[in-house]
This record gives sequence, C-alpha cells and structure tokens, in this order.
Amino acid sequence: MSAADLVLAAMWVGLTAYALFGGADFGGGWWDLLAGGAEKGAPQRKLIEHSIGPVWEANHVWLIFVLVTLWTGFPTAFAAIMSTLYVPLTLAAFGVILRGSAFAFRKSVSEVSLKRLFGATFALSSVLTPFFLGTVAGAVASGRVPPGNARGDAVTSWLNPTSVLGGTMAVGVCAYLAAVYLCADSRRDGETELAEGFRRRAIVTGAVLGALTLAGVAVLNADAPKLFDGLTGRALPLMVVSALAGVASLVLLTRRDYTYARVTSAIAVTAVIWGWGVGQYPYLLEPSFTVDEAAASNAALTPLLITMGVAAALVGPSLALLIAMFQRAERGNTGSREDA
Repeated sequence: MSAADLVLAAMWVGLTAYALFGGADFGGGWWDLLAGGAEKGAPQRKLIEHSIGPVWEANHVWLIFVLVTLWTGFPTAFAAIMSTLYVPLTLAAFGVILRGSAFAFRKSVSEVSLKRLFGATFALSSVLTPFFLGTVAGAVASGRVPPGNARGDAVTSWLNPTSVLGGTMAVGVCAYLAAVYLCADSRRDGETELAEGFRRRAIVTGAVLGALTLAGVAVLNADAPKLFDGLTGRALPLMVVSALAGVASLVLLTRRDYTYARVTSAIAVTAVIWGWGVGQYPYLLEPSFTVDEAAASNAALTPLLITMGVAAALVGPSLALLIAMFQRAERGNTGSREDA
C-alpha cells in the first residue's frame, strides 16, 4: 500500500466519523424542526440539546480533518472540487456557521420570539447543510468534477439526479442516526415516552431510507453508470453488509434493544461510505484521475502521515474520554438533566 493510499484511508476514516457523529448532530436539528410547538416540543428539544451539547463542536473536528487532509495530500483534487463545487460548499459552510450560532444563542436568550428565531435557524441549517454536503459527494461520485481549476459546470455538477439523491440520503441518514441514538439517551434519562416516540421515528425513517436506497439503484444506473458498476461489483459485499445491518437495526428497534441498534446502524452507514470508496477506487476523480496522480509527493505525504499518527494518539483518547465522561454523568444522574 502506497503512502497515498494510507492518506486516503485515513481521510475516509475521518469522513466516516463525521457522518456517524456529526451526522447525528445534524439529525437532531431535523427532529428539533419537527418537535412541534413551544410547549409540546419542549421535552424533545431539551433532550436534543442535552445529547449534542457537549460534543457538537468537537464533532466538526472530523470535517476539518478531512478538508485539511484533502488539501495537503491531494492538492490537485482539492482545487478541482473547491473550484467546481464552490456553490454547495459555500452554502454548507454558511449552514455550519448559522447552525452553531443559533444553537448557542437559543440557550442564552429569554424572549420567546428570539428563541423561535434561533430555533428555526438551527433546525433549518441542520437540514440544509447535510443536503448540500450530500450533493458534493454525489457530484464527485458521479464524475462531474474533472481535474483542473473550475473545469466543471458550477450548476449542473451538483444539481443532477445523483447529487440530489446523495443530498436526500444524507438528510435521511442524519435523521435516522439521531433518532436511534436519542432512543438510548431517552431511556437512560428515564424518559420512556420520549424513547418510544424516537423509536417509532427511527423505524419509519429507516424503512423510508431503505426504500430510497432501492429507488436510488435505478438513478445511479441511469445517471452514474461507472459508480453503479463499482457498487454492484467489488463493493457489493459492503452493500450487502449495509443492507443486513440496516434490517438488523430495524429488528433491534422493534425489540427496544437500543444499545445494539446503535451499533448496527453505525455499521450500515459505515458500509455504504466505504462501499463508495471501494467502488470508485483507484480513481479519486472519475473517470480517469487516479489516487496516485492526484497525490502530493512523498516528501509531503510522509510528514502528513506522521502528523496524523501523533494527532490520533493525542486527540483520539481525548474525544473518547469526553464521550465516556458525559455518558457516565448521565447514567449516574438521579435528578434533572440540568443536574447532569
């Protein structure tokens, strides 16, 4: 395995982590949007804020890691993606900023009108941001980002059937992961009614997502045949794993086994992401720009790999400790969520 392959694999790990953790945070915004009025939706919104509050900023580290790794390890591909897909990327960046600001400000104001304004901004940004990021993934996967500076169409590169499918599935995956995770958080806090509500939402969302995936097969076959061939070729085992894990998640949710449902849901999403990578490899940009051609020199890749190793040794345990401490605080809580 070359240095370029190792850097690409590390970047894909970061992309997977952002989808699993950051995606669940975005999904929390989706359920915040659908929680209902101020009084009816208050318990759900309080749970969502409590669940994502300690980690939502930390989870964006994964997105920064992916972008910096792409920029440093594959500069020509980075330039092509940024110069062609600057519209959805800019909209996604604004979404991240507005979402974070609104999430913080909503908790610091007392006026009902401002709470509604910041709440709506947080919720809508949480839906639109993963959609635009999904359109970017669809553009890259369908071969609409040619190598070179701004050589792709600034509009049709991300407004096409595959990109719209990618954006829609990104929103669905985020909503599904959030609902599954919130089931366990609700039950741990003793909120049985909330747990049941999120369980029903997770089952419905998972079923809809499965149907959308099946419908997406026809879209990819017609609009992105090379990606379709890769997913149904060497990436097929991963697609099968994703389907089996998805079915297992729905079964576990019906049995209210939320801990294992979290695991199988994460496996289903991870298998799809890595299936995309395996199906497209060795091309970083379809149809002919390979990983080795896009990679920087070994003089840049070697220090990058060393830095990644050091960062993983320092940041990884810190993130794990943050999550573990938060989970222990919840399990040991005998009072209100605010006491936790």
